Amino acid sequence: MSIQRLDDADVMHQFRLDGRVAFLSGATGHLGRFMAKALVEAGAHVVLNGRRKDVLKTFAAELKKSGHHVSTACFDVTDEDAVVRNISLIGKKHGRLDIIVNNASQGRPGTIENTTRADFEQVFRVNVVAAGQIIQAAMPLLRESAKSTAGSSVVNIASMYGSVSSDSSIYGSSGAHNPPSYSAAKGGLIQLTRYAACHLAADRIRVNCISPGPFPAQRYLQNDPGFHDRLKAKVPMGRTGEPQELSGPLLFLASDASSYVTGINLAVDGGWTAW
Repeated sequence: MSIQRLDDADVMHQFRLDGRVAFLSGATGHLGRFMAKALVEAGAHVVLNGRRKDVLKTFAAELKKSGHHVSTACFDVTDEDAVVRNISLIGKKHGRLDIIVNNASQGRPGTIENTTRADFEQVFRVNVVAAGQIIQAAMPLLRESAKSTAGSSVVNIASMYGSVSSDSSIYGSSGAHNPPSYSAAKGGLIQLTRYAACHLAADRIRVNCISPGPFPAQRYLQNDPGFHDRLKAKVPMGRTGEPQELSGPLLFLASDASSYVTGINLAVDGGWTAW
């Protein structure tokens, strides 16, 4: 089959999300805010999800003031009934759902010595089980939307620590120690991505993963002045990431620009996992 040549305008248009509806979990978090802004600036109507109604409302108002189209869905992604109900409401209100971004994450810092069974169960519920249930609930809408586009898209947000182990020597007194429960759950999310990609490809639903590298929250850097330098020393590019640097990779995977891409784990980590 021949591939039609595209001029520059057509190529850039592939990254647009005009008329698309996207659901973003963990929308008000450290990285979620930048993901939301990337999606709305590309033209999508974004349904912002989180557990705190006041925070969601404030963020939604900020985006609307800038002329963007957003709505909110305040619920806990580990509540299966709430997932089914709210995904159904998106279909009723908007008539479609084109993009799912599973970004919600939860879990406390820790080590292999102090991580509990409850920690493992909670982080798996949020990162793996909830992502699977959201995809499952959204499948009818994603299938339908795929008929009028180059395909629907699911983007799961994992972590570099889903592929490699953390180095306990870099954390010091930062309080950001990466626990085994988080690494195991993010590894599970990467594998869920591969499985779903293969099983939903026939429905023209692409499922991909982004694994951010070191994008440290400011509070951890303040706790230990040397933490940032130790982080940067582990990165081939010699610096940590800025949250807006996830915007391009997200738009690529969410848009028609990635129409022949499914099942990948895109590391956005400055080369951390390439060592």
